[in-house]
Amino acid sequence: MVRMRAITLKLGPSAQNLGAKVAADLAGFILNMNPDQDLLFVAKRPDERFLGSIVIDGADYAGRGAHLRWFIVSPEAQRTGLGKQLLDRALGFCRERGYHRIYLYTFAGLDSARRLYEQAGFKLKEEQDAETWGPKMREQCFEMELLPHDPFENSEGG
Repeated sequence: MVRMRAITLKLGPSAQNLGAKVAADLAGFILNMNPDQDLLFVAKRPDERFLGSIVIDGADYAGRGAHLRWFIVSPEAQRTGLGKQLLDRALGFCRERGYHRIYLYTFAGLDSARRLYEQAGFKLKEEQDAETWGPKMREQCFEMELLPHDPFENSEGG
């Protein structure tokens, strides 16, 4: 069973829609998960209470890149280094598989998360206003190149 709470974002009635969409998307991911290309990592306390999670959806790794999703750190685990540990584990997974790029979507205003992404090497690639989940928010896409490109890859001549 998946239980969700709107922790950081003040979404009002739209939080139910967000919770339902996330639960459905996560359930679909789990049902179709391929351990050779996907990662689902959950951190728990010894008493089994949820502390955090991170997902790498590698379905389009050869195209757009691996999709970092459902990166959540519970309020009690924030500012403990758990977020960095989860992100490091996910990036290590991507590097082990030779993924060339990883991307994620987030919202403006999640400053601690943004700092973590940028410290890891993510760059802001797109921004747009969105009202998908209620109040207008600034949706952001961050990307990170994981492997250097061959400088001769697209050169002419030879």
